[in-house]
Amino acid sequence: MQLLFKVFLWVSVCLFTSDFKNKQLQYARVKTAYHEKEGVVKGYFTHKNLSYSGFHLFLRVFKKTEELEVWIKEKGKTEFVLLRTYPFCTNSGTLGPKRKEGDGQIPEGIYYINNFNPVSNFHLSLGINYPNQSDKILSDPAHPGGSIYIHGNCVTIGCIPITDDKIKELYILAVEAHNNGQQKIPVHIFPDRLPNEATIKKIVNDYNPSATTIEFWKNLQPLFNDFEKTKTVKPVHVDSHGKYFLNH
Repeated sequence: MQLLFKVFLWVSVCLFTSDFKNKQLQYARVKTAYHEKEGVVKGYFTHKNLSYSGFHLFLRVFKKTEELEVWIKEKGKTEFVLLRTYPFCTNSGTLGPKRKEGDGQIPEGIYYINNFNPVSNFHLSLGINYPNQSDKILSDPAHPGGSIYIHGNCVTIGCIPITDDKIKELYILAVEAHNNGQQKIPVHIFPDRLPNEATIKKIVNDYNPSATTIEFWKNLQPLFNDFEKTKTVKPVHVDSHGKYFLNH
């Protein structure tokens, strides 16, 4: 009986995810993206000796250097490998987390993709779950803002645009990962790389942030360093004060 249940569950997941991709391909922009760019994306995998079948996806963003890193975990593996780095096309706000509607800030923290928009005003777009649990504690309780996307085009007020050309590639990667059973694609957004106190001190000197922002960056540092060390994405939790933590 237990074996039959596991088989049923596996078949259900496969049908659900496959149906997702098929539905996405009904949209003209997604269909065009696959026609124009899937071969290019597969070439990235070949260049890195990675399998295109069954992979999971992790996105890591650095606001200061305006970079979006794309990491791939092959089926059956535990560690992620860097596939591509996409530059922002433009930027808005400054370093530091988003804390209220209309502040123009790109969020900082630990997020995941929660929306695929194949008919975006910015060609194609991938929404992140801002405000997350931490943001709901630390941001303006009434008006924290929302609708934060990684998208095409080259305009932004708090989102991450990477051009129509590159969003086609990233959208394909996200659809494939979701189709491979990855229900939540993690997106970690940092002000900069944060390996040590000296790095934080430098961005503090350059940007003169508030004491609250400095403490927030110090809270993000262990999360950055854990991935740097292990190349694995562990579950991240939030305490009652809005601070992130890992269970080691």
